[in-house]
Amino acid sequence: MKKVKMTASGRVQGVGFRWAVMARAVELGDIYGRVWNNDDGTVTILAQSDNADKMAQFIHDIRQGPSRFAKVTYLDVTLTSFDDFKDFKVK
Repeated sequence: MKKVKMTASGRVQGVGFRWAVMARAVELGDIYGRVWNNDDGTVTILAQSDNADKMAQFIHDIRQGPSRFAKVTYLDVTLTSFDDFKDFKVK
């Protein structure tokens, strides 16, 4: 299982970004995790999937900014480990 931590910078708060991230994960299917705002204006996403192609597509879509009002200027993606999720939620 591939698990990643992503931190998105840019116009990612107050524009529906977290909800669009969750919607994209659900739309792709087999992507589970959490997304939340940080005090510094960034958004953190923990995501996991057994499907490498879907995970690659999800990361690509996050880089593009899944919300039409969002603008991702930088996306830091690192492999990590965390307890397994069974759904995708906005924190």
